[in-house]
Amino acid sequence: MKKIILAISVGALFSAMAQASEWGYSGEKGPEHWGHVSKVCETGRNQSPINLTDTVTSVLKPLAIDYQGQVTTLSNNGHTLQATVTGNNTLTVDGKHFELKQFHFHTPSENLIKSHRYPLEAHFVNQDSEGNLAVVAVMFDLGAADHELAQLTQVLPEKGDAVPVSFPVKDLLPTTRKYYRFNGSLTTPPCSEGVRWFVMKQPKTLSTQQENALTSVMGHNNRPVQARNARVVLDEK
Repeated sequence: MKKIILAISVGALFSAMAQASEWGYSGEKGPEHWGHVSKVCETGRNQSPINLTDTVTSVLKPLAIDYQGQVTTLSNNGHTLQATVTGNNTLTVDGKHFELKQFHFHTPSENLIKSHRYPLEAHFVNQDSEGNLAVVAVMFDLGAADHELAQLTQVLPEKGDAVPVSFPVKDLLPTTRKYYRFNGSLTTPPCSEGVRWFVMKQPKTLSTQQENALTSVMGHNNRPVQARNARVVLDEK
């Protein structure tokens, strides 16, 4: 069962058309009904996204992101725009080495920072050899057009299609690597918990034109903020 869930988590979750038809972001297939697809979405106590408020300042180790590979393809699976990557892309956390499997986007952001919602959030999904997941989230605020997003938005794929792209994965990361950390879940069914979340403090920027282009293809694909419950959000000092 664990292997099945993990396989869904990193790949099939975003591409399996059978499951894709069972959930969405509005109406009878919206987030409030995801419990019918996976009970954890409804009963889980450590669900994502959350509002990162009342954080606890802590001395955290620098986030060891070493993305050396390239973005090669951008696909539209009906829920999000998801990028395929190649090369050596690693994240080292808690002495464990994670490999970047893919990254994708949400408009507007799913997580909130100090109650602020951003127009765009990117999720870099990493997995270690035991199947554990770690997500690095990067926010985008309105401002100057982002060069890498410009390459992504030149030709956006329609649902079920993919287009080739080419630029270094690391170029989508902010220059400053300070972060917030909390324990959470996948933000889409099956909403599996035990996911390490690292939300970058420094946002990147995108233009209004880029925001409109992405929203026109993805719509609003953000899960509502979930209850914090007893979780602590660590704030890198």
